Amino acid sequence: MTVSYSHRRSLRRIEEAKRKARPELNHFGWDTLGLAEKFTLPECRENIVRVDGSKLSLNEFREQFERPRIPCIITHLTESWQANEKWTTSRIARKYRNQRFKCGEDDDGYSVKLKMKYYVDYMQNSHDDSPLYIFDSGFGDVRARHKTKKLLDDYVVPHLFRDDLFDYTDHKKRPPHRWFVMGPERSGTAIHVDPLGTSAWNALIRGHKRWVLIPPDAPRTVVKPYQSERGKHPEEAVTWFMTVYNRVRSSSWPKEYPVIEARQCPGEIMFVPSGWWHVVVNEDVTIAVTQNFCSVVNLPQVWPKTVKGRPKLSKHWFKRLSYARPEVIAIMEQSMNGPTEEDSSSDSSSSSSSSDDDTSVDENCTTNVCSERSRKRYVVSVVFLIANQWGCT
Repeated sequence: MTVSYSHRRSLRRIEEAKRKARPELNHFGWDTLGLAEKFTLPECRENIVRVDGSKLSLNEFREQFERPRIPCIITHLTESWQANEKWTTSRIARKYRNQRFKCGEDDDGYSVKLKMKYYVDYMQNSHDDSPLYIFDSGFGDVRARHKTKKLLDDYVVPHLFRDDLFDYTDHKKRPPHRWFVMGPERSGTAIHVDPLGTSAWNALIRGHKRWVLIPPDAPRTVVKPYQSERGKHPEEAVTWFMTVYNRVRSSSWPKEYPVIEARQCPGEIMFVPSGWWHVVVNEDVTIAVTQNFCSVVNLPQVWPKTVKGRPKLSKHWFKRLSYARPEVIAIMEQSMNGPTEEDSSSDSSSSSSSSDDDTSVDENCTTNVCSERSRKRYVVSVVFLIANQWGCT
């Protein structure tokens, strides 16, 4: 389909980004399935809890939602944000027109970026089956992104999520944790669990998002598309909603994995507790900000996964917390004694990817060569090694 773009270089820049981000589509084509005309969502069977955040204290939130790990949509917390006025497509396109935002990754793991003026041109004219999606974790980098960091001034972290224990790490060592998100209809994130046991909040400023959340104990074989269903877009939200979503809504869906559906509207914040599978597709043009966090409540899930998956980070983090928040050390040590949850963070989409360094466990204790008992012994030994090193036992 021939598209007439507003900028003379848009076509070349967009095609270049597409080739890098999804090389498997170079011959198949981006709009071959015709989903711009065919893809539709059934009416949402909304069953999520909505709560007025302006009347919710931190303790109430933790006891009613975070500790029991119950997803919810929180309202009335974004009304004073400047983003409500500033984050329109036209204003974003004008103010950040020459700033490059991440809209994918190439086969080597490097970011694929487009200037905002080209991306908006693409977004407003896209007929792609699963369009490119801005999911930029570096927008707030105060050293490298002098202009886009101004986006940080347009919102405030809600009071329910401010006590983030990862804030005590050096910013260079901390995994990506916040994203500026912007995309057209049919863009989204495939089914995944956020990394390192973190929880997340997602504040929607423009547009509407369709969410499906599935309990943490649901096996990946149930929540993922079958091999025969994966097609040319195996890790895209549209594929999930055309396949697994039909099973989710059928009477044959396992009752032990009750599903939560929601349609998020502007001004609402979605809370995704640690471990929950979730998938999101945009119903129209959306602009949002999302952050992952570790609180004292989900620390028992986050700490073992960090020790196992990011051992160097865990040593640094343990040292910082032992000085700044010594009261949480007992929680960390106790969390190593219980059963560990299956780590599904490798299935995370770009919305929750971790940094490239220090992501694997010791090569002598990988999943392929160690028993579950050996892995647990390894993790426990690491935490006590850290504790002894810093005199915190």
